Amino acid sequence: MADVKKGDHVEWNTPQGKTEGTVEEVATEDTQIAGQKLKASDDDPRVIVKSAKSGKKAGHKPGSVEKT
Repeated sequence: MADVKKGDHVEWNTPQGKTEGTVEEVATEDTQIAGQKLKASDDDPRVIVKSAKSGKKAGHKPGSVEKT
């Protein structure tokens, strides 16, 4: 698991290239983002990030985000 926590500045890959943003939360239980269900658990958490460019939130596996 990537060692990220709320408030960390991170980057991740998208089809358009690298995107940067901030960790809003590390989810360890199922939640909703923009009307989409995000499955998460203690054993399989998700990092909820907010894009610096668009302001939109998304959920990622911890290994797919990298601290900057």
